[in-house]
Amino acid sequence: MVNRLKDKVAIVVGAGQQPGDTIGNGRAISILFAREGAKVMLVDINPDLAKETKEMIDKEGGESFIFKADITKADDCKRMAEKCVEVYGRIDILVNNVGIGEGDKRLVSLSEESWDKIFTVNLKGMFLSCKYVLPIMAKQESGCIINTSSIAAVCAAPFVAYKISKSGVNSLTHQLAQEYAGQGIRVNAIMLGLMNTPMAVEGFVRETKIPKKDIIKMRNKLVPLKGGMGDAWDSAYAALFLASDEAKFITSVILPVDGGQSSRCR
Repeated sequence: MVNRLKDKVAIVVGAGQQPGDTIGNGRAISILFAREGAKVMLVDINPDLAKETKEMIDKEGGESFIFKADITKADDCKRMAEKCVEVYGRIDILVNNVGIGEGDKRLVSLSEESWDKIFTVNLKGMFLSCKYVLPIMAKQESGCIINTSSIAAVCAAPFVAYKISKSGVNSLTHQLAQEYAGQGIRVNAIMLGLMNTPMAVEGFVRETKIPKKDIIKMRNKLVPLKGGMGDAWDSAYAALFLASDEAKFITSVILPVDGGQSSRCR
């Protein structure tokens, strides 16, 4: 199928990515949405990271523009929503794809500063982006929000702040889905498992100092489905489905994209 998002306007928050030899979730979602006909606003705190995403979209003939914003700041989120309407006239899709886990540890070893930073980025950022986009969608009486969560929200994990912040993302998704269903706005989340992306793999290398090849081998073994870890295109196709009219009767869903890992939690 082609043009599944034809004439749709999408904001992808976290459209850039960290350095690495694979593609990140935000970049893959942005490229796939543009391939399917959406006009994409590429939001990132570092516009240089989004520049390569735009270049890839441009090369394929898609339409996008870059917007610098720190989604932990209310003023930035307000300007983001206003700029999208100024450029494209509406907002049909919001993808919240920003999240961090650096500095996270078990409870007694976790610093207050790391707890605050993780919650500010992972949960407050989604609250603020939704806060300023939802009134526009409500006025349109249509719209779709897709939040990026993690199976850490429902599985035992050796870290605290990331897990609880992603549980909050799931709760925020449920709350907004029910609150705005009557105005034609759908709110869902993709709950990602172990993915081979720069943030997940290279980030884990930085945190643990374990060689990259060993981390990849270890993570692959944890995934029940043959083939090991997923990649950013798996995230992107799940987001595409939820954003498309094929999912017009789907809201308040937390969709695992994890190779079956969350169903065997222990």
